[in-house]
Amino acid sequence: QVHLVESGGRLVQTGGSLRLSCEVSGLSFEHWAMGWFRQGPGDERDLVAAISYSGGSTNYADSVKGRFTISRDNTKSTVVLQMNDLKPEDTGRYYCGAGSFGTSRYSYEYWGQGTQVTVSS
Repeated sequence: QVHLVESGGRLVQTGGSLRLSCEVSGLSFEHWAMGWFRQGPGDERDLVAAISYSGGSTNYADSVKGRFTISRDNTKSTVVLQMNDLKPEDTGRYYCGAGSFGTSRYSYEYWGQGTQVTVSS
């Protein structure tokens, strides 16, 4: 059974930093691209960042370029999203997904339950 477990979300002030982690089990992690998506109430689940199965390619939403960094450790089956200079518009529930290296949520087959990030102004 595949499990993705996100952690690290919390309330933070504007300009602060957070590190989100996603631990994966039940699949061959090194064969899957990974993505972080954000979803607000009533909103679509949109890509924040994605990383290829090897870690050699990354893709970021324009709104987070230069502030967020996605990385993975295939020896630990973990993907991390380092979030710096946080803004109120970064608020949302962050989901970790495993799938192909795409920008759409439909490119990802497995999902975690999400972790809430709230950025206060």
